[in-house]
Amino acid sequence: MGVMSAAKALQLAESKNLDLVKIAPQAKPPVCKIMDYGKYRFEQAKREKEAKKNQRVIDVKEIRLSLNIDTHDFNTKVNQASKFIKSGDKVKVSIRFRGREMGHPEIGQENMDRFAAAMEEIAVVEKPAKLEGRSMLMFLAPKTGR
Repeated sequence: MGVMSAAKALQLAESKNLDLVKIAPQAKPPVCKIMDYGKYRFEQAKREKEAKKNQRVIDVKEIRLSLNIDTHDFNTKVNQASKFIKSGDKVKVSIRFRGREMGHPEIGQENMDRFAAAMEEIAVVEKPAKLEGRSMLMFLAPKTGR
């Protein structure tokens, strides 16, 4: 509508039963728009709600292995991790070393490699197994584009 005084713009907005909203107040002269502000806020909230509905929060589930784990226990842990992966969550696999077990980190590495090999059909290794203090950690994420 061009450059006009604030009073005239406000009068024009009131005559149309709408609101005068400043779009760029820092500009010289300030840029304003005549609109129904309540309707604008409602539509903005509706768009934000729709965007929030399409999001998915990815959780990180933890599976704990031990250094001397038996075959059946290992398979149970693999099955549990595969359930987590199929539901879209990431999996943190950890082995805690106790006492003399710290002297054999290669056994823990073998267990981690075996676990990663068992999960390679549905998961990808996001962060390979690494010894951090007394525990060894590895992160698995779901494969994309099944």
